[in-house]
Amino acid sequence: MTKKKKTTSDAVRILHRRYVKGDLKRLKSLQKEREKANIATRIYDIRTEAGLTQKQLAKLIGTTQSVISRLEDADYDGHSLNMLERVAKALNCTVDIRFIPQTTTHTFA
Repeated sequence: MTKKKKTTSDAVRILHRRYVKGDLKRLKSLQKEREKANIATRIYDIRTEAGLTQKQLAKLIGTTQSVISRLEDADYDGHSLNMLERVAKALNCTVDIRFIPQTTTHTFA
């Protein structure tokens, strides 16, 4: 009796399996992009939870609306600890940086 191969119609899983799985360079790149997206999303979330526009937050920390827009863009590479601390302080938060031991990167089946 032959074992039936499990199939999926989940596009993300298919693409991951085809282009990323087993490729260390691509896995690292994917992790970096996830981290940037997480930072951008958190800044957006805490700003909107505080009921502030980008322009209002910018004024609180002494910068421009376009800087806040870039910080909330998942493609932005220029996050500095200083700027993140300024944003956090204006939103009554703190920045928490953790060093987490690397394990095998999670993969999709």
